[in-house]
Amino acid sequence: MSSTQTTLADMVTAIASGDIRVIDLSQTLGPDTPVIMLPPEIGKNSPPLSIERISHFDDDGPAWYWNVLTLGEHTGTHFDAPNHWISGKDYADGGTDTIPADRFIGPACVIDCSSETAADPDFLLTADHVQKWEKEHGEIPAGAWVLMRTDWSKRTNGDEFLNADENGPHSPGPRLDAVEYLARERGVLGFGVETVGTDAGQAGMFEPPFPCHTIMHGANKFGLASLTNLDALPPKGAVVIAAPLKIINGSGSPVRVLALVPGH
Repeated sequence: MSSTQTTLADMVTAIASGDIRVIDLSQTLGPDTPVIMLPPEIGKNSPPLSIERISHFDDDGPAWYWNVLTLGEHTGTHFDAPNHWISGKDYADGGTDTIPADRFIGPACVIDCSSETAADPDFLLTADHVQKWEKEHGEIPAGAWVLMRTDWSKRTNGDEFLNADENGPHSPGPRLDAVEYLARERGVLGFGVETVGTDAGQAGMFEPPFPCHTIMHGANKFGLASLTNLDALPPKGAVVIAAPLKIINGSGSPVRVLALVPGH
């Protein structure tokens, strides 16, 4: 057996024994799953998920149960491909069907902002915050998923999760300098959040608007939104697997995001 085969066999054994734990970072997807709501002057909104039953062990299908799903690509816990944004629209490998599969897997760096966001729902992660994290935990490696822990996923009420008022939604996210640092100086794989989108709720009024989308996708990087259970991950040491559906020219898709972490 080759060393690579041994490594894979050891990993399977470690998962079975609990030496490696699998943490589900995904919301349960259903009709009540919150979706991002854009102001009418910006553009058209995605509908919520709807489920239509085809059969359920009945005359329409006596031995099987299945449904028809109607939903937007960016519903629930989802993956943002580069071609989701105008800045990344021209990459030949920028759609969910053309991204090389090995780019869906990477080490995770979890930046804990939960105390800051508890005090300020409009909290912005800055490059200075990231660099302070690196001083404690080491440099963020190229090809890593950087995940912003805010504990926002603990807001199980849809209105509290979207947290909108007459001035629009209020939720945390990264500032332009943080995104530029991660994408251009650290060469990360992508950026993930617990909120409904990778940008802050007020990011439509930033310069440029929606800096995480603009910079990350412009650099052929990815986004993960509506993650959960980031409080179960260590700052470093986990591996994240986030593979979207292989939709032709897809701009993203709902995704079951899994993290492998040391067990026991």
